Amino acid sequence: MRSVTPLPAPSPSALRGLGRILPGLGLCAGISAIAFALEHIEAFATGRAWLEALVLAILIGTAVRTVWTPSEMWRAGIAFSAKTVLEIAIVLLGASLNVAMIIAAGPALIAGIAAVVSVALVVSFLLGRALGLPKRMAVLVACGNSICGNSAIAAVAPVIGADGKDVAASIAFTAVLGVLVVLGLPLLVPLLSLSETQYGVLAGLTVYAVPQVLAATAPVAAASVQIGTLVKLVRVLMLGPVVLALSVLGHRLRDDVGATGTGGVKPASQRVAFNKLVPWFIIAFLGMAALRTHGFIPEVALAPIATTATILTIISMAALGLGVDIRVVARAGGRVTAAVTLSLLALAAVSLGLIRVLGVG
Repeated sequence: MRSVTPLPAPSPSALRGLGRILPGLGLCAGISAIAFALEHIEAFATGRAWLEALVLAILIGTAVRTVWTPSEMWRAGIAFSAKTVLEIAIVLLGASLNVAMIIAAGPALIAGIAAVVSVALVVSFLLGRALGLPKRMAVLVACGNSICGNSAIAAVAPVIGADGKDVAASIAFTAVLGVLVVLGLPLLVPLLSLSETQYGVLAGLTVYAVPQVLAATAPVAAASVQIGTLVKLVRVLMLGPVVLALSVLGHRLRDDVGATGTGGVKPASQRVAFNKLVPWFIIAFLGMAALRTHGFIPEVALAPIATTATILTIISMAALGLGVDIRVVARAGGRVTAAVTLSLLALAAVSLGLIRVLGVG
């Protein structure tokens, strides 16, 4: 009878490391659980979750941080949740991208969406800078408005070295405006005499998240829902190239002296080796997208992967909220609000231009 070699016991240093992160990680998970519960209560009471768990986790974390400053016992786990947990979530998000389906939409629409995102990114960034936002904050606002709101902000933040205060402020204002867009966008159908297809394209190009696209298009028509969802998925696909480009330029933003306008601590200035210009989680994100595209990820696994990514993202957002001093964010609020609002209006204008240029009926 062959003997079975026992697995090596965890080293004392590994156990100490785990012990250091568990309190803060548990705190972030607890806040996330409360956020999920509130989202379900909200949906049950009103028929719709006006504030998603992701946003609620930030708000709850920020509220906790306002009345209580975490001691050393909690900080390691909070930092782990804000960085490592978020990076894992980003990798899992890659499984939601099917490049083949996007290509089937047609080259003209794909090129047009890419052009809209590119123009919106530049215009939003310049607006943010003109309003006095630091470079990293301007990048976060531009990516959030131009691509996919909270997810884009969360994905871009670790690449450019943004601190928790910048991320939370960007997501908070973007989230509020996202709800207003969902409520107000259908009013443009009669005002601009938009067809169902035109409105679907407009919603897909301007609304932040896929669930919000559904909420904004469902009151109009089923055709609007279908085209809006497709356009939104194409737009989300732009996150990969944008994050890759920012990973190449990210060291300039991390070294930017004026990048911490909301009170965050500037990341250590350092030269980035060529093989580290693209973070590991971005490579893994693209790898997951390739696996999905070529059918190596079973369909039955997609929903659990997406759910896990959502849970991990919400945990990381709770951690970001715990790192926010609301008084510091409030001081930057006016500029951020103006930047988010103006850049969203610019995105809508460019989107309407694309609809006219392509002759969408």
